[in-house]
Amino acid sequence: MQDQIIIFDTTMRDGEQSPGAAMTRDDKVRIGKQLERLRVDVIEAGFAASSPGDFEAIRAVAAAVRDSTVCSLARANENDIRRAGEAIRGANSGRVHTFIATSPIHMKHKLRMEPDAVLEAAVRAVKLAREYTDDVEFSAEDAVRSDVDFLCRVFEAAIAAGARTINVPDTVGYSTPELWGELFRQLMGRIPNAGKAVWSTHCHNDLGMAVANSLAAVRAGARQVECTVNGLGERAGNASLEEVVMALRTRSDFFKLGTRIDTTQIVPASKLVSTITGYPVQPNKAVVGANAFAHESGIHQDGVLKHRETYEIMRAADVGWGANRLTLGKLSGRSAFKSRLQELGIVLESDEALNLAFARFKELADKKREIFDEDIQALMSDEAATPAKEHYALVSLTSHSETGQKPYSRVVITEEGRERRAEARGDGQVDATFQAIESLVQSGAELLLYSVNNITEGSDSQGEVTVRLSKNGRIVNGMGADTDIVVASAKAYINALNKLSARSRVNPQYGAEATVA
Repeated sequence: MQDQIIIFDTTMRDGEQSPGAAMTRDDKVRIGKQLERLRVDVIEAGFAASSPGDFEAIRAVAAAVRDSTVCSLARANENDIRRAGEAIRGANSGRVHTFIATSPIHMKHKLRMEPDAVLEAAVRAVKLAREYTDDVEFSAEDAVRSDVDFLCRVFEAAIAAGARTINVPDTVGYSTPELWGELFRQLMGRIPNAGKAVWSTHCHNDLGMAVANSLAAVRAGARQVECTVNGLGERAGNASLEEVVMALRTRSDFFKLGTRIDTTQIVPASKLVSTITGYPVQPNKAVVGANAFAHESGIHQDGVLKHRETYEIMRAADVGWGANRLTLGKLSGRSAFKSRLQELGIVLESDEALNLAFARFKELADKKREIFDEDIQALMSDEAATPAKEHYALVSLTSHSETGQKPYSRVVITEEGRERRAEARGDGQVDATFQAIESLVQSGAELLLYSVNNITEGSDSQGEVTVRLSKNGRIVNGMGADTDIVVASAKAYINALNKLSARSRVNPQYGAEATVA
C-alpha cells in the first residue's frame, strides 16, 4: 500500500451537511453504487446515531455495496459507536470512524472536558468500536488548531487501542500546504507506533487550499485522502475527489503514487451527486465543469487541433466526458430501460414503480430526439423527489409572456388531495408562477436560491431547476426537471415546500454535533 492512496469518500456524510443537501435512503444507495463503480476504497455513508433515517440508509448502503468498505461516523461515546457498529454489520467490509475534538477551543467551549478526559474517551471509543470491526478509524477533530504534543499523546494511545487508520482533519480549512505537510511529518516522526496505522488527511476548503493541503499531506506520508464528489461539503466544501485523483494520475511523475479509481466514472458520479443534492457544478470547475475541456481562444483551438497536448493535460474521455450517451429512444422496450437503470445503480422495488418510471421515460422520449444518462438520472431523481403521499402536487400550469405585457401564470395544485387554483402576475413567468403558488400555500418561506442548469446539450435539453427555501432556520433544496423551464421551476418550488411541510427533519445532521471535517 506504500505506492497507492486510499480514497475515502465522505459525500454522503460530510457532503450531506451542506445546507439543503439531505439525501434519502434510496439516494444514498444510488450514490453508493456509483462510488463502487468508481472504485472508491472507503464510502462513509453517514452518521448512524444522528437519526433513524440515516441509520437505515447506512444499513441499506452496506447491503448494496460489496466491493468498497462502508463506514459510519460516530462520536466518542457508547451510543454513537454501537449505532455505527450495528449499521455496518451487514457490510462485506465495514468500518467505524470515531472522533473527538482535541483543540483547546473545542475542548473548552464545546466539550467542556479536560485534555486527560479527552484522551481517555478516545481510547474507550476505539476499544468499543473494535467489538464490531477490526477496521477502526480515529479522528482528532480540529487537529489543525490542536497542540502537537497533545495530538501525539492522543494518536499514540488510539493506535495502541487498535485504531488502524489515524485521520488528521483540518476542520476549519485553516492550514496551508507547507504547514500541513510539516504537521504530518512531525506526527509520523514523533509517534513511536505511527507505522502501525494508515495516516489520513481530511481538509476543508475555506481558504481554497483543501486539495493542495491534501496533496501536501500525501507528499509527507499520508496514504488516505478523505474527499467528496464535486468538493461538496458544509461552508466552502471539502477536498474534491476528482481533483485529488486526477492530480495524482496526471502528475504521477511527481507523486509516484496511484489510486484504484476508475476515472471514466468521475463525470457520471459528479452528475449524479449534483442531481440528487441540487448543488450544480460551476462551469469552470476543474475536471467535471462543463468548460473543463472547452477552448474559446483561437490560439488554443488551433493548438489543440494540431496536437491535443498543447493545451490539454488530461483527456476528456479519461474522466467520463462523452461516454454517457444512452442508446434508448421512444421505441425502446421495458427490458432495455430496466437494464440501463440497473447499470446506473437505480433499483426499483416493484413492477409498479418500474411501470411508472417507464411511462415517464416514454413521455420524455416523445419530447427529445436523444436520451442521455443524465436525463434518466434527473428523471428518477424527480420521481424520488415526488413521494406518493406528498402534501402539495402540481396538477397543471399555464403561463404567458408577451412583449410590453406583464407575464402571468395560472396554476392548479392539490393540497392533501384537494384541488386549488390561483393566478398571478410577476416580473417573469417563473416569478408569476411562484407568486401564484404562494398565494395558495402562504408558506412564508424565503427564497434563497434559484438556479437553472441544462442537463444535456441541445435546445431540447431538460432544464434542471434548484430552489432553496428557508423558514424558521430550516433550509431545504427543491429540485425539478422538465423540458419546459417554467414547469421545472414549479416542480422544484413545490418539492421544496413538501420538504418544509414534512414533520421529520430532512437533514440527519440537523441539530447534531457531527462535524469532523
